[in-house]
Order: sequence, then C-alpha cells, then structure tokens
Amino acid sequence: MRIMPNRMDRGFYKYQKEFEDKALKVLRSGWYVLGEEVDCFEKEFASFVGTDYCVGLASGLDALWIAFRVLGIGTGDEVIVQGNTYIASVMGITINGATPVFVEPDEYNNIDVLEIEKKITGRTKAILAVHLYGQASNMEPIVEIAKKYNLKLVEDCAQSHGACFREKMTGSFGDIGCFSFYPSKNMGAFGDGGAIVTNDENLAQQVRIFRNYGSEKRYYNKVVGTNSRLDELQAGLLRVRLKHLEELNQEREKICGIYIKQIENEALELPKVREGATTVWHQFVIHSKRREELIKYLNEKEIGTIIHYPIPPHLSEAYGYLGLGKGSLPITEKYADEVLSIPLYNGMTAEEQEYVIEKINRF
Repeated sequence: MRIMPNRMDRGFYKYQKEFEDKALKVLRSGWYVLGEEVDCFEKEFASFVGTDYCVGLASGLDALWIAFRVLGIGTGDEVIVQGNTYIASVMGITINGATPVFVEPDEYNNIDVLEIEKKITGRTKAILAVHLYGQASNMEPIVEIAKKYNLKLVEDCAQSHGACFREKMTGSFGDIGCFSFYPSKNMGAFGDGGAIVTNDENLAQQVRIFRNYGSEKRYYNKVVGTNSRLDELQAGLLRVRLKHLEELNQEREKICGIYIKQIENEALELPKVREGATTVWHQFVIHSKRREELIKYLNEKEIGTIIHYPIPPHLSEAYGYLGLGKGSLPITEKYADEVLSIPLYNGMTAEEQEYVIEKINRF
C-alpha cells in the first residue's frame, strides 16, 4: 500500500459538485476580480473568525508583509517571532526592512511566552505569534505583554483556520491576523490566496487600498501599493470550503485522536496539545532522535513523510546576514533535527491509517 504524506484530491471529490457549480457560476459571470464572490467571502470569513473586517489577498506571504507595512513597521524596528516557524513568517518582517528577533519554541512547538520579555528592546515594535501546525499559541500572556510594552500584535494563522485559545479564534487576538489559503491548508483554495482580518476599520481600509495598486478609486492612487487581490474564482471556491470547514477539521481531529491512542513507539514523541488551546491538526508532527532511520524505514514501506521544517530561518542562506550561527537557538535547531510529519489528509481511510500505525509501531 502506497500512502502519500498529503493529498488534496479527496477533499475536492467529497464536495465535487459544489466546487464545480461554483466555478462555472464564476466563469459565466464575466467578472473575475474584486466582485461579488470576494465581497461575500470577506464578510463570511470575518464572521467565522470573529473579527469586524476581512480583506482578501493574493497569498499568505502578502498578508504578512502588508500587515507590517500598514502598521508602519520598517527599517530600524524589531519584531519578535519564534525561531522554528516557516520562513515566510520571517519574510513578512524583513521585506519591510525590519529585523526579526527569534525566541525559542515551547513543548507545543509554538513560541515560549516565558522568553519573550527577555528579547524586548527599545527597538521592539511588534510580536508575531505563529500558530504552528494548527495549534493555537498561548495567547493570553502574549496579549498582556503586547499591551504592557505598547507593541503591535500580528498573528500568523496560515495553519490554524478554526483553532481557538480559551474559545476565542486565532486571528482575533491581535491588531491583524494573517491567513494563507494555499491548497494544502485546512481551508485551502485551488491556487494561491490569503487574507488579513482585523477589528480596526482604518487598517482594513488601508489594506484594501494597498492591495489594489494603492488606489481607492480607479486611477487615483493614494499610496505606492501593490497588486495582491484574491480573485473571484478562488473566493468562490473558498466560500464552498468554508461551509464545510468545521466538518473537515472534525475529520482531522478524529484521525489524529486515533494516532495518539494507537501509536506506541519509544523511538518517537507524539504531539501535545496545550490546556485551553485547540488544534485543527494542519500537520501531525512527531519528534524522533532517529528521524533519518525512521524516514528510510517508512519509505521502504511506501509511507510518505515531510519535514516541517529542516532548516530554521536563522540558519538559512537567505538570513545569513543576521549573523546567527549554529548553536544560537539550540531548541529550535534540535526541533529542526527531530520533527517529522506523518500522513494526514481529509479523506484518509481507516485502512490507510491502520497501515501507517502498524508500520510505525513496528519500527
């Protein structure tokens, strides 16, 4: 039996008619950019997250860098972020000329809130809280720290569509929440897409202007903006996915609950979920000191895996200029050497999951 680490076709086939009907409706409408579908999606997604406003954008990375741009964070400013995130989180900071200040992760793979205050300086202007692998970060103390030091708070919710902390949804805690709708996400589009959510009407309006060449009215440009618009087709398809997101997340929770109950192998450590937090299980990430052996073994059994992420941003060639060599973030680097995502996707059959569990337990 060959099992892929992730597959998106089954999520399509489950709601095939709805997706195809929506696609045909948009194609036949003759309106493909910033129309009814985007407007409706923005209202529906804001309501889902629990914010007043949502602005659709072309990608999750655009959401991040535009967020810091409209917050006025740039050259000379510092932004605190966890060290073990995907590099796009950091790019959102550095595209604007600001400097990332890395904090080690906790046992839940999210930022260690006990380490944040130690990194605050007179140049610190914001905290970027990343809800990694789908689990909500420990948001209450992060919000308190941001208020105490008068810092902006941005949330990277690229992997946490529907996750909550103390029953409040990710994306609704900070000044701005940033989402990605890349196809592999829990709420994935059929191409690139992203969004910003906020309760600040002025920020929302700035983002709307900025995403459309800096234009509030056609050919009247208020600022030097960019072209980052969620298109009508993706917005329409995302509206279909959003209707089913709770069901899709519950399916992943069921799959991961079985993994946690039935995987028993001392060669690996299963993921933990913080009290008060929920996870939407974007990935099922184990830790193993014998990772390379495990990958080789699973490959032989035709079980695919992915490492999220093998090179932490501070050790990437792209950020060599920061001068943070190996050993500067030992926990982050340890995690990068241990983490492994095992197969997880909507539509995964019981037979497929049983096969994965059996082979892992025999390792």
